[in-house]
Amino acid sequence: MLLYGFGFGYPMFYGFDRTYLLVLVAAIFSMWASARVNSTYSKYAKVRSMQGLTGAEAAQRILYYAGLSNIRVEHVSGNLTDHYDPKSKVLRLSDSTYSSASVAAIGVAAHECGHAIQDAEGYSPLRLRSTLVPAANLGSRLGIPIILLGVLLGSNYTLVQVGIWVFSLAVLFQLVTLPVEFNASNRAMRILGDRGMLGQEELGMCKKVLSAAAMTYVAAAASSIIQLLRLVLLFGRRRDD
Repeated sequence: MLLYGFGFGYPMFYGFDRTYLLVLVAAIFSMWASARVNSTYSKYAKVRSMQGLTGAEAAQRILYYAGLSNIRVEHVSGNLTDHYDPKSKVLRLSDSTYSSASVAAIGVAAHECGHAIQDAEGYSPLRLRSTLVPAANLGSRLGIPIILLGVLLGSNYTLVQVGIWVFSLAVLFQLVTLPVEFNASNRAMRILGDRGMLGQEELGMCKKVLSAAAMTYVAAAASSIIQLLRLVLLFGRRRDD
């Protein structure tokens, strides 16, 4: 028996919205990725690097090697809140990275240095991501409200479609983020190995940390795509009906 819930003509069986299965899959994937990065980081945060470099020292050394000694390395509060700010040219390392001499901390610091090097080299995907930030913020904040407004105004299909297109900007941002993050990790691994900052076994540990972190970005992109697909399935069907 095919029912249409909430009076808007959305396909449901006995009151169950089948598209919620997509949301469930995305949620499970995201939780798995989050748990994996936390457990992997915690494991290798307990392994002290043979050279005893802290995350901050490793970052400063990498930036020096890359000819980017003008970039400041600062401490920022929080856990795994590490990031590179391309506007102020500052690399900020969190409590769990800045003063830690663990293999995990050095890996995270090197990853952020990878972003600084991308910025200095004019890496195209990073430039595109920076350009998309305002549009992505707009899409994540206004996409769903515009769609709901279209529904409340008597299923205004044009407004609904505008909302879907606006939301898709946030999805595009997530997709562009993937090559940026993977490239930064690859640069980090290459630098740490070429400069002998980590031993061979330590590099293997570091790779596991960065790979686990990368999966969180994959999960975020997958969740955005699934949410967009759900919106298309729910509200795109209305026009056909």
